[in-house]
Amino acid sequence: MSLTIPTNLSKSISTPKLSTQFAAKPRSATAATIVCQANSSEQQSTSSANSQLKAFSAALALSSIILSAPVLPASADISGLTPCKESKQFAKREKQEIKKLESSLKLYAPDSAPALAINATIAKTKRRFENYGNQGLLCGSDGLPHLIVSGDQRHWGEFITPGILFLYIAGWIGWVGRSYLIAIRDEKKPTMKEIIIDVPLANKLAWRGFIWPIAAYREYLNGELIDPNY
Repeated sequence: MSLTIPTNLSKSISTPKLSTQFAAKPRSATAATIVCQANSSEQQSTSSANSQLKAFSAALALSSIILSAPVLPASADISGLTPCKESKQFAKREKQEIKKLESSLKLYAPDSAPALAINATIAKTKRRFENYGNQGLLCGSDGLPHLIVSGDQRHWGEFITPGILFLYIAGWIGWVGRSYLIAIRDEKKPTMKEIIIDVPLANKLAWRGFIWPIAAYREYLNGELIDPNY
């Protein structure tokens, strides 16, 4: 009995070739570019929104720190000045003003309009003197409060804090007006937009203007704050 071994078994097994219809096709370069551009634009819009939110949060935190500065008790730390709450001249001035108003009150009927107005003025005067004493202000020999502008932290509430708030509010008004003029300068009739205010645009710019210190600093770094032609 003899065995016959076929010769085709000795051939190497070749891997089957896939059809051309299943072959992987390279991606189009234009499609990749469109996807990358879309992703980059979304990232830029997201980053700009995040930066504006961070800037607003920083401005809000700074203002809260300034406004929350504690009012320390007044002390006679400056020569010639005493706390208004302990000043005899301050109390004397309060009595004189109230006495003058009460003497005018006797000239009118109790339920008349002038009498009601004078009573309201008396209440405001008492409240004003009380606030001066509670805020820790220092009074001189004339009985009038004196503002300390030396930068002492105990007297920040007298000058530093109101001064910073004044500069912030004035800068906010100016920045919003500047942004409005820049926004309408490309219109066909920008002068009419100055006479008849575009309320929706002005409202949007007013909300953006709360972060004007950060926006101004950013424009300064970018060279956009000052017009190079002037």
